[in-house]
Amino acid sequence: MFNVREMRAEMARAGFTQKKLAQQIGTTEQTLIRKMKTGRFTTDEVNAIIHTLGIDDPRGIFFADKVAYEVTNSV
Repeated sequence: MFNVREMRAEMARAGFTQKKLAQQIGTTEQTLIRKMKTGRFTTDEVNAIIHTLGIDDPRGIFFADKVAYEVTNSV
């Protein structure tokens, strides 16, 4: 799931508004806003955002859900 708060925090750290980020990744501000609401970005858009904002670890933004698992012993 997409983490909007973390995305906005990264944008603020990098000094980007939604409009400026949208321009940098080749889309409109309205499209970026819609995609931030739905969390549906293309791979190219994700890569462009990561590169543009200088994000070191994108997992907290683009893969926000934690995966739970249980280890079981097989006999």
